[in-house]
Amino acid sequence: MRDERILRLAVSRMTCGGCAARVERALQGVQGVTDVSVNLAAETAQIRIDAPARAADVMAALEAAGYPAAPVEETPPQETAARKEDEARGMARKAALAAILALPVFLLEMGGHVLPGFHAWIGHGIGQGTSWLIQFVLTTAVLAGPGRGFYTAGVPALLKGAPDMNSLVALGTAAAYLYSCAALFAPALLPEAARAVYFEAAAVIVVLILLGRWMEARAKGRTGAAIRRLLGLQSRTARVLVAGEAKDMPIEEIRPGAVLLVRPGERIAVDGEITEGRARIDESMITGEPLPVLKAEGDPVTGGTVNGAGSFQFRATRVGADTVLAQIIRMVEEAQGAKLPVQGMVDRITLWFVPAVMALAALTVFSWLLLGPAPVLPHALVAGVSVLIIACPCAMGLATPTSIMVGTGRAAEMGVLFRKGDALQQSARLSVVALDKTGTVTEGRPELTDMVMAEGFERADILALVAAAEARSEHPVAEAITRAARAEGVAAAEVEGFETITGQGVRARVAGRDVLIGTDRLMAREGTETGALSKTAKRLAGQGRTAFFVAVNGRIAALLAVADPVKPTSAAAIRALKDLGLEVAMITGDARETAEAIARETGIDHVVAGVLPGGKVEALEKLRGRGLVAFVGDGINDAPALAHADVGIAIGTGTDVAIESADVVLMSGDLRGVVNAVDLSRRTMRNIRQNLFWAFGYNVALIPVAAGALYFAFGLMLSPMLAAGAMALSSVFVLGNALRLNGLRPAMDERAAPRAPAAPLVQPAE
Repeated sequence: MRDERILRLAVSRMTCGGCAARVERALQGVQGVTDVSVNLAAETAQIRIDAPARAADVMAALEAAGYPAAPVEETPPQETAARKEDEARGMARKAALAAILALPVFLLEMGGHVLPGFHAWIGHGIGQGTSWLIQFVLTTAVLAGPGRGFYTAGVPALLKGAPDMNSLVALGTAAAYLYSCAALFAPALLPEAARAVYFEAAAVIVVLILLGRWMEARAKGRTGAAIRRLLGLQSRTARVLVAGEAKDMPIEEIRPGAVLLVRPGERIAVDGEITEGRARIDESMITGEPLPVLKAEGDPVTGGTVNGAGSFQFRATRVGADTVLAQIIRMVEEAQGAKLPVQGMVDRITLWFVPAVMALAALTVFSWLLLGPAPVLPHALVAGVSVLIIACPCAMGLATPTSIMVGTGRAAEMGVLFRKGDALQQSARLSVVALDKTGTVTEGRPELTDMVMAEGFERADILALVAAAEARSEHPVAEAITRAARAEGVAAAEVEGFETITGQGVRARVAGRDVLIGTDRLMAREGTETGALSKTAKRLAGQGRTAFFVAVNGRIAALLAVADPVKPTSAAAIRALKDLGLEVAMITGDARETAEAIARETGIDHVVAGVLPGGKVEALEKLRGRGLVAFVGDGINDAPALAHADVGIAIGTGTDVAIESADVVLMSGDLRGVVNAVDLSRRTMRNIRQNLFWAFGYNVALIPVAAGALYFAFGLMLSPMLAAGAMALSSVFVLGNALRLNGLRPAMDERAAPRAPAAPLVQPAE
């Protein structure tokens, strides 16, 4: 087995989908790189490399390709956000300067379209030659100043044979500028009918594209908002007890074993276990649960959560990168950097898109020169420049990664973590959700559910006797009885003797009375009549509960029933899954009677009971005939099924083994998280499809218009300025559409009224 690791790099100078595709191709050519995922929206690359491979070689390959990179660890999200804000402000300054310089150019050349007689007034006033000269000076300032970046980046890329968006803009504006310079300074080179200037096109194109990039930079900064909000949950300092005195200490200096003091209203700094005191802790930032959770001595606490009114001390168990919050942030970053299968098609198209556009622009110019009406040359120039400008693949490159970033970030805020790249896409196409029973549908520990008294006996008295006897036992049923007694405030009685009767029950001498606890077989063996309680016992057993009798001094006293109760939200969550068009199954190692009783109570469609961990995998294989299958579990014995399912969903309150085997992790121990995961994945995939439809549809529709397809029918040609505006708006539209995902509410949330869940992408198989 190969020893591999993940390298995450922040990549500079990526401006379009073609850039992202070239970065990916450059990385794939490095020896030792086994997998690559480039995210244009996040401006990152996630690379899986063999242990012998060096990060320096990977970064050197990107430098050679023209895209400098640095490890993400060296540019944490706070710094990245600040850098993007600086970039947005810088782009705004460039756009403003370009607009100030371009406005007189636009008015001098296009003012006649707004004010009749304007051109005549200019001709009689400063003269056409002077007007063109002023336009030349101002346009030169625009291209050499705010627009210089298009040339410094685009021309080298073009010379390397890897043209990008900057190359398209550089070619288009340079063509308009140089043609205009020829008309101004060497008019003899052009036919008289073709002597016109297009300085305004070159200047305004730069203004509009810089404006679009400014809006794009602002939107890109917002796509990483979820990570920054998660980072905001991390404390910077904590109050640590040193030699009995509280001392403020930077979070980086805290080590496992340190004892920390938490005062009312403070945020908990690291993960740990309470050693003294009790408090109600708001864990909604981590789990999505709205109600504070009561914590006492021995209970775990999670870094990033907020203490309520109480004060307590706790011992640090996990610090730094090992805390739950740090792991959540790492999972979200990996999910946001992941590539969905649908992105592969987009990358293949964008890699060749820019060269294809350049060839199409050349063909457009040639066609106009050959077949176009007079004046041929200006028509050919306008059409060629419009094709170059309008066909930028930015929108295509941003369509998928922006939606992934925003969708997975919003999911994390709901307590749903997509750990693996294709889990988001697969979750949207599920047909069946298979659930483990214990700890997933049910609470995961037995509780006393029923206590039916025989005539002449008191509940509190009998519960005290039974709890005292069962306190000597290690059976899970015994724990349920003792917990119930503590909850009801029943005082423990004195036990004088105790005997276990294997497979049937226990016998004890409690407070001077003989107490027998066990099955109906034990009662029959001891000659104790169970009477009318026998029918009740059969009914409870049919409901999946474990029933047993209590006899005191040889006389039947009570019937008790113990069961692993269904979680309060399970039935509602299962109904919601069905509303999403999913079939719900349960796969468990428990007895069929118990499993079917739980299924009836919760509305589960299909039950597979009495199976070992390997049997769960076989059951999933059978369910696959109905479509894609998700498995939801929490235990070590669920790990094989979680790994084998199309989508493995781990309950976050479960074992580390289960979580590591899963594709999706629910931070709360609640099936509502499954509903939210499926619903959000469908909405995110719908958002991606909308973006791709817009991006591809925009190019398919407008490239022919830019080339002059409407001229012969309607006499219309697309101005290069309008082409630049349309191109800028296409990227902004895609980013704005993706950012709508930030407003999604959970499909199931106690704090808000339920909304209609997203419809399935693919109807489940019959």
